[in-house]
Amino acid sequence: MPIDKGKLDLERIGLVGLANSGKSSLFNALTNGAVAVAAHPFSTTETTTGVAIVPDSRLDALARISQSRKVVAAHFELTDIAGLVAGSSTGEGLGNRFLAGVREMDALCLVVRAFKDPNVPGEDDPVAALSVLELELVMADLATCETQLERRRRSARADKSQAAGVAVLEEAARVLGEGTPIYRAGLPADTMEGLRSAFLLTDKPVFAVVNMGEDQLAEAAEIEAAVSEALGPQSLVLAVSVKLEAELALLEAEERAEMLEGLDLGEGALPRVARAAYNILGRRTFFTTGDKESRAWTFRAGAKAPECAGVIHSDLQRGFIRAEVIHWDELLEIGSWNAAKSLGKIRLEGKDYEVKDGDVLEIRFNVSK
Repeated sequence: MPIDKGKLDLERIGLVGLANSGKSSLFNALTNGAVAVAAHPFSTTETTTGVAIVPDSRLDALARISQSRKVVAAHFELTDIAGLVAGSSTGEGLGNRFLAGVREMDALCLVVRAFKDPNVPGEDDPVAALSVLELELVMADLATCETQLERRRRSARADKSQAAGVAVLEEAARVLGEGTPIYRAGLPADTMEGLRSAFLLTDKPVFAVVNMGEDQLAEAAEIEAAVSEALGPQSLVLAVSVKLEAELALLEAEERAEMLEGLDLGEGALPRVARAAYNILGRRTFFTTGDKESRAWTFRAGAKAPECAGVIHSDLQRGFIRAEVIHWDELLEIGSWNAAKSLGKIRLEGKDYEVKDGDVLEIRFNVSK
């Protein structure tokens, strides 16, 4: 599907993993990229950013009933970060480059390996790999907290208003000192908000992809459960045969569908990974549809109608009057926008309407000259 590069979302998911975990192969599969992949450490030495499509059957269905000539999917930026090794937090391997890459991300996908291959060096116990990843991130954050605490304590002696910031950092340092990443420490919302200015690594949303072998497909649920237990009770973990999925991604759509059906893999794992990344950023989708184009638009969860109108064009937000709204599945059942309107199923919503994931919108607006 085509991508409107002028509308790229600035939020980025970073792929983080040990050497030979398969993160570069996952990056290539999700972005149709060409990052070097090799069975030795540091084949990825720079951060590489690409655009990943978010497959959406709802959009496809809307395009069919509208007979759209163009279909534009939602997308997000994905970054393949230079590989991590034990000691990265103190500069080992590509440590400083790795940490700088992670710090720039809005959310993280931790890629850990479960596949066994004597010809490919690296950790193949996903729980052990997760432990190394988290330890390096935690140690880097603890060093950041300690440095900032020293400076802020000095400031707080002269300015008592700095005391709250000191308390927030002290709480973070306590948690990190116990070896717990901020993302699974269960800290209250006001503490998390106070930590934003510290630019920590582990206060970002995370999910995990376990790279398993094709011979482990039957064990996927068991592999996911083991990593989920280690990552935390509310964590999202997806077991994926990255090599298989990357090979399938190169096939034509019809052949790929046949292979997926033959392997009993449904739609495949890549769409699930893309949607997980998109959702963990707090992004949601509304649609516009017509004979010229059906498009998925990205908005932040909780946004109201004028803000969503602004995603399409700033003039629509500036001159917003109201939105015509119907949920995608109701529109699909009725069969067309005109039929839904004649049946009185199109709702008129004002400036206070909170747009829902899956809404189909038409914006009424007027911009005075």
